[in-house]
Amino acid sequence: MATIIDRRMFAKGFAATAVATGAIALAGCSGEEAPAGSGAASGTSYKIGVLQLTEHSALDAANAGFVKALDDSGITYEIEQQNAQNDQSACQTIAQTLVNDGCDLILAIATPAAQAVAGATSDIPIIGTAITDFAASDLVADNDAPGGNLTGTSDMNPVADQIDLLQKLVPEAKTVGLLYCTAESNSDIQIAMAKEELEAIGLTGVEFTVSSSNEIQSVVESMVGQVDAIYTPTDNTIAAAMTQVASIANEAKVPTICGEVGMVENGGLASVSINYEELGYRAGEMAVEILTEGADPAEMPVETMSAAECDLVFNQVTADEIGVDVSALVDEGGEDVSAA
Repeated sequence: MATIIDRRMFAKGFAATAVATGAIALAGCSGEEAPAGSGAASGTSYKIGVLQLTEHSALDAANAGFVKALDDSGITYEIEQQNAQNDQSACQTIAQTLVNDGCDLILAIATPAAQAVAGATSDIPIIGTAITDFAASDLVADNDAPGGNLTGTSDMNPVADQIDLLQKLVPEAKTVGLLYCTAESNSDIQIAMAKEELEAIGLTGVEFTVSSSNEIQSVVESMVGQVDAIYTPTDNTIAAAMTQVASIANEAKVPTICGEVGMVENGGLASVSINYEELGYRAGEMAVEILTEGADPAEMPVETMSAAECDLVFNQVTADEIGVDVSALVDEGGEDVSAA
């Protein structure tokens, strides 16, 4: 059985809601209230903290997958869900709170969340998920041999496949706008890969950056007339505002190839997308190994999903609106997520 507390942290304070699963009392990582019911065969109840950077479908799906893996394992646990609403200072405050509360394990969803938790403890096991490159983000010594108290599952994108998809759907494109937030190291990695792929096929990649969500409208509007298509990776700031991005781009009939399925559902044209619920589920399985089998994060390689495990998705409504033929994707088994 599990107890879930969901405390979402906003810039101006805390807004708390609590959700319980099963016939049990509420409890958080502080351990002030004990969970009811029996759990794993050992009878141990684990305190698990979750720090999610912000709310959007990919991170939400990873979170849900993690919880499902815990439930499927049969362990008894208390879980405290915290969301930093894309605020870096909130990440640090929440991370320290979870550490002070004595959690047995902390899940960090997205790179800034993991960096905040890693900075707050070197003792409590940390599982990260929805992180592009753990080593490049200085979270681990090596992705194959983390060497510390942190490991997890990577959402390293099949960037080459996504650029191939762009060329297939927009064969006349010469200039591609690369839209991302400069505050996210995961985006820097993916954009560098995208530029390399574009150069290899003779296309020009031009960077258009924002430092916060407040700049998205003006930056996307500035892309109109300058680019033939837009590529945006699994950038949390852009993903959270994808409906705004799509509204501007689609009205101007500029196709947008996205980093993940949630961005396509919110108006992007297409993607070869990581399955974030599966990514979170695998993170949950790693957490169970640590909690119940004594697995050492230092010796647990960061897990990735191959391109073959990714989903080809498109938005038929967007395709119709901007006049792009996606029938070839249907033939390849692509899924229309416009009604998702």
